[in-house]
This record gives sequence, structure tokens and C-alpha cells, in this order.
Amino acid sequence: MTFPGGTSVSRLSVYSGMACADGLEGGTPHLHTASTEAYVVVGGRGALHTLDLNGPRVTELSPGSTVWFTPGTIHRAVNRGDLEVVVVMQNAGLPEAGDAVMTFPPEIVADPARYREAATLPAAASEQEVEEAVSRRRDLAVEGFLRLADSAAKGDLDPLRRFHTSAVALVRPKVADWRQIWEDTVARETRHTATILEALEHGDGAHLSRSALMESPPDHRWGMCGHLRAHDVAHPIVHTPDPS
Repeated sequence: MTFPGGTSVSRLSVYSGMACADGLEGGTPHLHTASTEAYVVVGGRGALHTLDLNGPRVTELSPGSTVWFTPGTIHRAVNRGDLEVVVVMQNAGLPEAGDAVMTFPPEIVADPARYREAATLPAAASEQEVEEAVSRRRDLAVEGFLRLADSAAKGDLDPLRRFHTSAVALVRPKVADWRQIWEDTVARETRHTATILEALEHGDGAHLSRSALMESPPDHRWGMCGHLRAHDVAHPIVHTPDPS
């Protein structure tokens, strides 16, 4: 019952009203270590700032823009006016399981305890306290991102490579759990499609009688790039009764 393709989907309102040190408003720069992410812009305007071994890049965003970026692409969503995005993530469940690594300064990213402290938002806190923690986390990641981007623009890619090494070290202990998530979502859906294709090839359409309608209401939360309306695609509401 996973969302089509073993992906996840959410609606993102990119942060505004909280300018960073460089005067830009927007989200927390980070990369994903195992998952590709896609933005489909449905309202407003802004830009996507990215950084990889080819250097920094700015991609303008407006309604209808559709961009995606593979693991290792550091990305930062910049809001220039009511930027609204539908986000589609590969490997449903992995991003929520810690696939993202934020671009904190190197001394923090290289220390798992310090990274965890900087990345974790307070659990029992007021809305204002959480918002302040979100701003601190974002500003710290922007500081690290600007240092990485400045070095890359000057042709020095060693800091970025060291960040990649630290990112891998941070997520490595989680990989066994990620493999199980992947097995229960993406791999299972792939095997299911293979079974359907084999049945159709033999003229068997029995699976059509087991069709279903599912829904996943939004869950509002603080995200790295903005206010999220995320959807639990692994545990949907099934509106269609099982005919068996």
C-alpha cells in the first residue's frame, strides 16, 4: 500500500520572514545520502541553491518548475515570495530515518554527538521555542554551506569532499535499518509490479478485482526547508473494502 513507486510526497511552504546572515530567506541547506528529491513548484517564486563537485549553482523557481537532484547534492530552498512546493522523495521512509545531513561547520559534522545536538529540535517546547530552534539550526547550516560554496567557487573542493566523508560516517550506523525500510517499500513494490506484469503476460487480470482507494491526510510539522504538510504513505486510510 506504499505510495506509487515507493516514494513519499509532501507539501512545503518554504520559510520566510527569517533572513539569514547573507540576507536570504529560506530553508536549511542539506544533502541526502541515499535518496533523490524532486520539487514541483505550485506557487510563488524563489530559487534553489545547490552545491556539488561541479561547483555552486542557482536555479530559478516559479510555478511549473520541476527539478530534482540526486544523493550528494547540497540544496537550499530560497523564498522570494510565498514559495510553495510539492516534494516527492525517493525511497519512502529513508529521509525521515535520517537520510539528510545538514551542512553544519566541519567541526560539528565530524562529531556525531555535536551533530545530533545541533540537529535535534526540542520535543516538549512551545511553538515559539521550536521556531527559535529551527532558526538556530538553519543559521548554523547556512554558515557551513557558505563556507563550502565559497571554497568550491575558488576551485578548492577538499572541504566539500571532507563534508561527504563526514556525512557517510554519520549515517553509516543507520544503514541496516534503512535496508529494511527499502525492502518493505521500494523493493516490495518492484516485486509486486513484476508479478502483475507476469500475470498480464499470461492473460490473468485477477489483480484488477483487488483494486483499492487510499488516502493519507496531511500531518503538519516543522521541516528543514519550511512548514511541511507531510503524508504517511506507509499507513494510509483504505476507503475500499477488501472484496475477499
